[in-house]
Amino acid sequence: MDIKRNGSQPSVQGSDDYFTGMVRVDQPFQGTGNARIGGAFVTFEPGARTAWHTHPLGQTLIVTAGCGLAQAESGPVMEIRPGDVIWFAPGERHWHGATATTAMTHIAIAESQGGTAVVWMDKVADDQYQGS
Repeated sequence: MDIKRNGSQPSVQGSDDYFTGMVRVDQPFQGTGNARIGGAFVTFEPGARTAWHTHPLGQTLIVTAGCGLAQAESGPVMEIRPGDVIWFAPGERHWHGATATTAMTHIAIAESQGGTAVVWMDKVADDQYQGS
């Protein structure tokens, strides 16, 4: 058994290469050895969001606070709230983040394949985001 105590790992700011706006990432667990699972608490300040991206084995989000937005490339922008669980299928191009006026925190869980858990793409344009 391994317990990672709250506060024992530093928070990091989300990279400007992959996020728009202020994003804090707390990554309490990563698979070791043959384990492929990893996860993070991600907090988006109002207006902040990810770039478009995919996950080779899919991604699960569990919204824990605030109000956010998520979109798969083939669908509309959807509002997401605490308690919502969002699944993005393997290879599904998508983004997620806060609304324009409300911060949002989610737990993000994804498995890696060949050492890769995420493939980052272009940033979400303001007109795509809509922020409503």
